[in-house]
Amino acid sequence: MVIGGDGSLTGAHLFFQEFGIPAIGLPGTIDNDLSGTDLTIGFDTACNTAIQAIDKIRDTATSHDRLFFVEVMGRDAGFIAINAGIGSAAAATLIPEKKMPIEKLVDRLKARTKAMKQSNIVIVAEGGKSGGAVEIAEKVQKHLPYFDIKVTILGHLQRGGSPSSFDRVLASKLGVAAVEGLMQGKYDVMAGIINNKIVYTPITKAIVDDKEVDEDDFRIAKILST
Repeated sequence: MVIGGDGSLTGAHLFFQEFGIPAIGLPGTIDNDLSGTDLTIGFDTACNTAIQAIDKIRDTATSHDRLFFVEVMGRDAGFIAINAGIGSAAAATLIPEKKMPIEKLVDRLKARTKAMKQSNIVIVAEGGKSGGAVEIAEKVQKHLPYFDIKVTILGHLQRGGSPSSFDRVLASKLGVAAVEGLMQGKYDVMAGIINNKIVYTPITKAIVDDKEVDEDDFRIAKILST
């Protein structure tokens, strides 16, 4: 049984294909970018960690009237960012899957200033086409020189800490599913949960198929940012 992301699951696939070792994978990655499961082990904990950090940043953003750009992990996927954006009602959420021109972001920040919003926090997913939080903050500063702009990169802080209750239950369910799957002769597959039901997906499909951010989640994040 191999727990991990696409690299680890590729190893499990090769163990079975090249050596005949019965192998089954469990989706363990904070990025939540594996298809074949609605949620991956560690994703919920990482989201909680990010939101807790953003809540603390909001305190200083409010008291000192600052604009914060907070970069979260996720590699090339915006799942952590979009959940953190919804959970913290961020001013904007920038993810790799959706390109937002700098001009549009500037207009949104100007609108929030006119609306007398108490704090402005922009969530930036790493791996975006427009660059990371530092690059985007520099571009915005040129348009809004009167803002006191700060950047916080949460980094590997999101990969540690005590697992959330949800992640503990998810890992336990998938662990049992992996053992039972092996006993039933299910090899070269990944155990996952879709619509709260255990499913087994070929590892090659789980690591190759693109998993997209829910369009409704992106819509909700946009509504809450106004």
